[in-house]
Amino acid sequence: MPQDLKKMYKTIMDDHFTPAMEISFVDGDKRQTLFYEKVTWTIDDIRKGLRYGENPGQEAVLYKLVNGNLVLGETGTILPGKYLVSDAELLQSGKHPGKTNLTDADNALNILRYFVNQPAAVIVKHNNPCGVALSDTLVDAYLKANIADRIAAFGGCIALNRSVDVSTAEAISMQYAEVVVAPEFEEGAMNIFAKKKNLRVMKIKNIEKLHNFVGERFVEFKSLIDGAVVAQWSFVPQARSKKDLRSAECSYKGTNYKINREPTEKEYEDMLFGWLVEAGVTSNSVIYVKDKVTVGIGTGEQDRVGVAEIARDKAYRKLADRYCFEQYGISYNDFTDKDKKAEIDQRVANEKGGLIGAAMVSDAFFPFRDGVDVGIREGISCVIQPGGSENDFQSIEACNEAGVAMVYTGQRSFKH
Repeated sequence: MPQDLKKMYKTIMDDHFTPAMEISFVDGDKRQTLFYEKVTWTIDDIRKGLRYGENPGQEAVLYKLVNGNLVLGETGTILPGKYLVSDAELLQSGKHPGKTNLTDADNALNILRYFVNQPAAVIVKHNNPCGVALSDTLVDAYLKANIADRIAAFGGCIALNRSVDVSTAEAISMQYAEVVVAPEFEEGAMNIFAKKKNLRVMKIKNIEKLHNFVGERFVEFKSLIDGAVVAQWSFVPQARSKKDLRSAECSYKGTNYKINREPTEKEYEDMLFGWLVEAGVTSNSVIYVKDKVTVGIGTGEQDRVGVAEIARDKAYRKLADRYCFEQYGISYNDFTDKDKKAEIDQRVANEKGGLIGAAMVSDAFFPFRDGVDVGIREGISCVIQPGGSENDFQSIEACNEAGVAMVYTGQRSFKH
């Protein structure tokens, strides 16, 4: 009999991690200790923490911070008791969550915390956003986030910053999702989700207070292959409003270069939206946004031109899939009518993948102008980037030639 490989994804692993953990930072006689407790859930009469880690066969555990305080220099860590994913109420689970379910939910909230004034939806897959949108209603925000990359959103984690109503629940149930995270669920919503037995539904009341997590710090740990540990404070985007940005300007070999056109209010909104989404995107990354919706997201590439091109190519492919699905109810890749596909291709080409008038967002400076040129050729109207390259003048010249606005954040936003 052939081996049933599907079983490894269903197996609930025992783990041998201890019920509690302490991490101490020691400086002579001074000791600062953070105290953690293991998180478990009872599902189908089984008391268990994480079902497994990143892959079946990897034991894993979730510890939540329950006591302690850490201050290093002028920076202090978030205090115990301000829980999010580590204290989520599992309204529906189907099966115990795995590490990727929790880290996807966490990164979705990492992005979502910056958007409190409008209904917002963040869809994360493999710890990267595949669709983020703001709108006047929650269901519209979700639909825009989902259609931005309907294919990648399949099996993703959906985080919402408003109570889930029936219409939003119905829209979500039309697709396959692994996790839904929200502050509350209105009457009737859970009845709809109950039809998806393996969908994990997490209620996190602190989402309503997510804005209080803006600027909070915690210590990030990365273990190296030899058992060494790198520790760093978590990243906090400093540019969170229009006043935090400055027009692109630099000096090169005695000549001053300055951007000619100031951004419009709409461009400022899109650039700030994109910059805050960028904080949750794996570097090296470039993204495009338009009307406070992600259009193309390029992640984890080694060179900036390459990632700008990947984000551009994804924008074209995702828009073609969107039009095909909306018109014919089938994905572009499965559509076999060559003439109708040619019509879709032409429409997408005319619209340049939806990039005309979009904002281009880069998590680090452009070392040469060839990066911004990728977006300029597609009709972007503005660029937001940290600035600081020796060749910033090249990017300024490229934008001025095209009438494109550009601003600097003065801060890099790498995430590895």
